[in-house]
Amino acid sequence: MTEVQKHQPGMFCWVELAAKDGPAAKKFYKSLFDWGVDDIPNDAGVYSMVQKKGKNAGGLYEQGPQEQGIPPHWNSYICVDNADETAEKAKKLGGNVILGPFDVMEHGRMAIIQDPTGAVFEVWEPKKHIGAKILNEPGALCWSELTTRDPKAAEAFYTKLFGWTSKDSSGDAGGMQYTEFNNQGQPGVGMMAMPAEMPAHVPSYWMPYFQVVDCDASTAKATGLGAKVMVPPKDIPKTGRFAILGDPQGAMFALFTYAGGR
Repeated sequence: MTEVQKHQPGMFCWVELAAKDGPAAKKFYKSLFDWGVDDIPNDAGVYSMVQKKGKNAGGLYEQGPQEQGIPPHWNSYICVDNADETAEKAKKLGGNVILGPFDVMEHGRMAIIQDPTGAVFEVWEPKKHIGAKILNEPGALCWSELTTRDPKAAEAFYTKLFGWTSKDSSGDAGGMQYTEFNNQGQPGVGMMAMPAEMPAHVPSYWMPYFQVVDCDASTAKATGLGAKVMVPPKDIPKTGRFAILGDPQGAMFALFTYAGGR
């Protein structure tokens, strides 16, 4: 088990589902990933910690009145040393601070930021809550990917904001234009251009990849539970096999199986 004690600044440290129907979302993902769920009541309702092997793997909550009109989606959090400084830097680089920075009780401090190409992400300054305590295991986050309408602008923004380094991985992606980002030498982040056939109203977005033992079997299981296949299982040469799905409420996520059964 890849248990995490601390996330390095610049790494994706948490994923969180904003669902229209919380109980239905929990039922779907518990069945798909064999997640445990720890429901924590709060002033806004219930926040659910989703767990794998007894370790927090992410969160889930039901959207409230303040999110009416926003489709269900996955939020992606990046660890930072100082949320206030990161938010200010993001603004200077052309980003938009949608909310915050603000404290989340004693757990940490965060801000919601939109990059110059329209993609939204969260930054997390950990206090008592470091983020996910399990990664790169079946049922846990293993990759984060940006689909953007302006790859050059996005690359400039993220490399300056987080100190990421980039490399062209199009050859490894079967010829598709693809950029891989490394944080202090650690991989885990990818970027691709928005497909030309994507409707104009779809904004740039971040999407989480969850590791599974068998991509095809998990895709079949997900569709049996009501998910929609957006991209059917495909091989990434020498890397693994992935599929992109929309859950029964429309939130997009990906499944990934490493080549060689890692």
